[in-house]
Amino acid sequence: MERLIIQATEDTPGIDFSLETKEFKITGRSLPEDVTSFYQPVLDWLDQFEASSGNQCTLNISLEYFNTASSKLILDILMKLEDIHVEGKNTMKVIWTHDARDVDMHEAAEEYSELVEIPFEIIGT
Repeated sequence: MERLIIQATEDTPGIDFSLETKEFKITGRSLPEDVTSFYQPVLDWLDQFEASSGNQCTLNISLEYFNTASSKLILDILMKLEDIHVEGKNTMKVIWTHDARDVDMHEAAEEYSELVEIPFEIIGT
């Protein structure tokens, strides 16, 4: 499976999903003009990943900011990973890193962690 890399811009996050390193990363700011088309390649990649098995992978999220439209797609990604995790094909873990002073981002991470059944670690730096 090929690695998925989308370079970050001022309004879109960097995406780096690698089966080789077993690490999936979403970093930066997420406020794309068309959030659905921006995140569609990520969801498509995860559909292909779902067919594989025996992997222990970590999703690392380190966002400075995300808008309301992005929040729904982030949840879609987490729910897709939850399905993969619960089916037992692959073991997933989420590490959400944020600025320790950003209370809103911490609360968002906590809310997501309560919505999905995936091991979830929240780290304030």
